[in-house]
Amino acid sequence: MPKVQITVAVARVLREFLSEPTTGRYGYDLMQATSFPSGKLYPILARLVAVGWLVREREEVDPVTAGRPARLYYRLTPDGAEAARRELATVSEQVSMPVRRFGALRPEGGFA
Repeated sequence: MPKVQITVAVARVLREFLSEPTTGRYGYDLMQATSFPSGKLYPILARLVAVGWLVREREEVDPVTAGRPARLYYRLTPDGAEAARRELATVSEQVSMPVRRFGALRPEGGFA
């Protein structure tokens, strides 16, 4: 499977998808959930579609009846959900690594 660089922004988008892994999400919904502008969100979605983690599907709706254009929905693929869980777990593990302690500072200076 192609590799995706997991930045903080990509991790936030993936976390949103994993909150409801089988539900399709559209751009405006994701912009509100992540607080990302379209210029930041859509390139992330495009990369995730390109590597097969997301599928993009056009909504089947009559624009006249709905009073709006058809939306593009993005949904995690089964492989994408598995990869997203794995990558987010790795990131979480990396940021929660224990701090190595050398001892307590002594009042007179140095370490105990």
